[in-house]
Amino acid sequence: MPLFLLFSCNDNIKTAKIEDVLKKAEKGNVEAQIEAGMRYYNGTDEVTKDFAEAAHWFRMAAEQVNAEGQYRLGRMYNYGEGEKKNEETAVRLYRQAANQGHPYAQKELSLAFRYGSGIEKNQDSAFYWEEKAYPEILKIAESGNAEGECQLGDCYFYGIGIKQSYIEGFGWYLKAAEQGDIIAQRCVGYCYEFGEGVEKSYTESARWFRKAAKQGDKEAQCALGSCYYDGLGLEKSYTDATQWYLRSAEQGNDLAQYKLGTCYANGNGVEQSYTKAAHWYLKAAEQGNDFAQYALGVCYAEGKGVEQSYTEAKKWLKIVAEKNYVNAQQAQYYLRKINDCYDD
Repeated sequence: MPLFLLFSCNDNIKTAKIEDVLKKAEKGNVEAQIEAGMRYYNGTDEVTKDFAEAAHWFRMAAEQVNAEGQYRLGRMYNYGEGEKKNEETAVRLYRQAANQGHPYAQKELSLAFRYGSGIEKNQDSAFYWEEKAYPEILKIAESGNAEGECQLGDCYFYGIGIKQSYIEGFGWYLKAAEQGDIIAQRCVGYCYEFGEGVEKSYTESARWFRKAAKQGDKEAQCALGSCYYDGLGLEKSYTDATQWYLRSAEQGNDLAQYKLGTCYANGNGVEQSYTKAAHWYLKAAEQGNDFAQYALGVCYAEGKGVEQSYTEAKKWLKIVAEKNYVNAQQAQYYLRKINDCYDD
């Protein structure tokens, strides 16, 4: 049995009060460190969700060369939860856990090699790790473990060690979602939204996004906000949209931060405020969101919500112009306009 699975076997740790878990964790008990990390990551009746605290305890376990701690900490770096987003560090931690036989880490490492996320693309390495990951994930999923079912859904969705099948992927996501797995609930929402593996239904999409959003999933909160904003599966409501965008934005979701900034810029669901718009654009822009970088550049160019500065405008617009994204041409046009007309 892989080392990380042993943690689910210690009922004393699983059922202990948080203060008792923390006492053991502080004394170096690795199982308690993982349990503390998971409780802070998910939030419980005893503790408020706290990504920074979760990362702390996963790090403590990882420093003891624990595969589960390495994997969990790697995910936090990968998604910028409790740690500044750093794909290279995430890959390093995934590799450490993968080398110890952690199948979820092996799956993430295979994807990193496939897409060149935090490491140079290498299809041979991607294939090597996915071949190791899939059989073990299948065993875990077939045992009824919700997280394993969600991971197997990923395998089918992305063709990791098995032929790609959206239908099979959706089926495994749904099994996990019905057990309350937050990530699976969000994935089911996306499946219904885009009609992948199941007939498209905005109503069902919104229903599953809400389930995950209520459990604190920042991506689902942003997605639910968009359901309200666009009136997809729910009655259109800018007020409800901004409330969900805010919850997500406060957890660091860059897309929600950008969308919330746009709501403030246009006065949709909130009192119009360019100052608050620029505030949220900046947060998203610093995380690399190109839509926010473009919007922030325009704010500086026009002096909306910030002191006018063509230097700052050029800085942000240049970042976008150099990307091969949808706003690149607009940014290039705006830069030419500034260069032709102004000298900062």
